[in-house]
Amino acid sequence: MTSISATRSPARDLTALTVSLALCFAVAGLGGYWTAQGLGPWYEGLRRPSWTPPNWVFGPVWTALYVSMALAAWLVWRRQGFFEARFPLGLFGLQLALNLAWSGVFFALRRPGLAFGEILLLWATILATLLAFGRVSRVAGWLLAPYLAWVTFAVALNLAIWRLNG
Repeated sequence: MTSISATRSPARDLTALTVSLALCFAVAGLGGYWTAQGLGPWYEGLRRPSWTPPNWVFGPVWTALYVSMALAAWLVWRRQGFFEARFPLGLFGLQLALNLAWSGVFFALRRPGLAFGEILLLWATILATLLAFGRVSRVAGWLLAPYLAWVTFAVALNLAIWRLNG
């Protein structure tokens, strides 16, 4: 495992952390926009399982998860640099894209069945990213564990909503 600490500077580290956070929160912002399109009469009209969290829970949980994801990606970059870590960081980018796509499919397109298939792919990609990050930095891998747990819950919730409304 190659370390790039010899070329590291605090300003460069801070810039990279800022970019990582900005990327994650750009995805959060667009996903939130698509989510808002589906909230209201459509979402309220769906039959949902009794264990569905109240809407106010999602914002704080996702905020914490996006911060954790950004820190994990930054730690991998910091340990190996972009070129050396291109595979795990590529997986990270893919899971971010799939994360965003789920919001679009479920809320903007209002397709819970299609969203269920998409979230299964997202879940597998998060697991692959967690494992790849863990090989570079144990802390980075562990930082993705709550995200995987939350998306595991979201898989079950998505399936239940699809089945209840199919």
